[in-house]
Amino acid sequence: MDRLFEFIVNHYVLVSIFIILLIAFVINEGKQGGAAVGTSNLVAMVNRDNAVVLDIREAKEYKAGHIVDAINIPYLKIDDRMAELEKYKDQPIIIVCRMGTHAGAVGRKLRAQGFENVHRLAGGMGEWSAANLPVVKK
Repeated sequence: MDRLFEFIVNHYVLVSIFIILLIAFVINEGKQGGAAVGTSNLVAMVNRDNAVVLDIREAKEYKAGHIVDAINIPYLKIDDRMAELEKYKDQPIIIVCRMGTHAGAVGRKLRAQGFENVHRLAGGMGEWSAANLPVVKK
């Protein structure tokens, strides 16, 4: 551990460049999957812009509680069921997963298929539940 601190002190320029590149990489990856939106922004986008909520959790999790009118296409089946989303190409799409980890990958796939207005719910359903917002159970 002492050698690590010694390296950082002796090569602070290299370490600084590494940290800057790492931050830039994380920001770039986040934007490619769609901008992250909070729970209040999601509600506003659904009400104001007629946004579509795409829930990519497994059917069992979806049935246990989901956002009103959310479309469920599980993460592992998104490639096979992409055609179902074609009718929403002109609307904003907000991707929701359990904790916000898979939404970026699905966002990149949607952008590659020509969807331009793609967003991710920051924190996923965990954040939605933590904010005490309503869910529908099927």
